Amino acid sequence: MSHLPLHRREFFERAGQSALALGAAAYLSPLAMGAEATTAESIGSGAPTAESLVKLLYESLTPGQREKICFAWDHQDKERGLLRTRVSNNWSITDETIDSKFYTADQQEMIHAIYRGIIAPEWHERYDKQQDDDAGGFGLNNSIAIFGTPGAGKSEFVVTGRHMTLRCDGDSAEHVAFGGPIFYGHDPTGTFDEEADHEGNVFWPQAVEANKLYQALDGKQQKLALVSSLPSEGNVGFRGADGMFAGIPVTELSTDQKGRVQEVLRKLVEPFRQGDRDEALACLKAQGGIDACSLAFFQPGDIGNDKVWDNWRLEGPSFVWHFRGAPHVHVWVNVADDPSPKLNA
Repeated sequence: MSHLPLHRREFFERAGQSALALGAAAYLSPLAMGAEATTAESIGSGAPTAESLVKLLYESLTPGQREKICFAWDHQDKERGLLRTRVSNNWSITDETIDSKFYTADQQEMIHAIYRGIIAPEWHERYDKQQDDDAGGFGLNNSIAIFGTPGAGKSEFVVTGRHMTLRCDGDSAEHVAFGGPIFYGHDPTGTFDEEADHEGNVFWPQAVEANKLYQALDGKQQKLALVSSLPSEGNVGFRGADGMFAGIPVTELSTDQKGRVQEVLRKLVEPFRQGDRDEALACLKAQGGIDACSLAFFQPGDIGNDKVWDNWRLEGPSFVWHFRGAPHVHVWVNVADDPSPKLNA
């Protein structure tokens, strides 16, 4: 196999037939893409998916590039353990940044397109804002790694950076949603500390939806849901069916209140592509659905003492979505269809 850089003409020939070439070109133009159209669904059947682009990216890499960013599926890092499954709020999985001379212009375009393919189209603009605010723009301080061999068995693409751990696995990783634990966050002011209204934070509407649910609880339910101690934000390992979960069990809620839980859940999965949304919800269903979960709001870290709870968590046997809103937003996500996957944080 040739390891020469993949030229645009060759890419379009391999990504689809002539009728799809313009769609592929739009898909691969990160500077021109808005929030409205870059998924396979929006540019027609047969258009490149994030996974197909990972395969093309892998095939375009030189031996020297592969040595730096490609690893065996179960590669163990001496300091960081199983590298593929690690998650953190601010880290570099490999040393080479995306928008550096390490990658060709074509490879950079493919990486940008993979990143956008993982995210729901309606969230592209908001994710771009997060990256602009936190990292000066996507690619400047982000790094990637590829595990396994795309197109030939299990494989996974991981992109990291400040307030980012995202994955693209094509369902290679067993049991887990999103390819494994993920992280997202935002510090729009650049001052580390946000005001109570979290103005400009693209993820704060998720907390707004959760607080609407809190306000819909009666006094007894609110007392159960409100917790006086705050767990470590990265403590999102699975507790299993016999685990003790903080807050109010969803089984204690009325039918209408459970409907509000579903609205919170919809907000949580909204930023991600449809396949990952579906997989996350299927994993939740496999462990008993929302009735197997508890919802906790944490008193510590209430910015402005306004009783709009900045820190909260929805948790089940193998479902953890921890929203830390103080001093700015950090969100840790770990979802599987059973508790067997271990956390590497």
